[in-house]
Amino acid sequence: QVQLVESGGGLVQAGGSLRLSCAASGSILRFNVMGWFRQAPGKQRELVAIITSGGSTNYADPVKGRFTISSDNAKNTVYLQMNSLKPEDTAVYYCNANLAIRGYWGQGTQVTVSS
Repeated sequence: QVQLVESGGGLVQAGGSLRLSCAASGSILRFNVMGWFRQAPGKQRELVAIITSGGSTNYADPVKGRFTISSDNAKNTVYLQMNSLKPEDTAVYYCNANLAIRGYWGQGTQVTVSS
């Protein structure tokens, strides 16, 4: 059973920063890819950033240069450092992990950016 628990969301002013954490049950090295997605009200869930087991990263265009995904294998945790936040970054942020062909999701954490 895979469990992913997100934390670190909250309310921040535009231009501010937040760091999201995704703690996994067990080693994250077993996942071929982990990532962060977000879903704003009335919109589809969209990819924000991914990190592979080899450490390669990729970002959606809207967050490039502002967000950084990283992992701490010793803590079984993946992070999303979000800087220069904008109101359009407001969404529920979800952690995702892929193990073989199966995907797992966390419960989500709300990020609200005020203008």
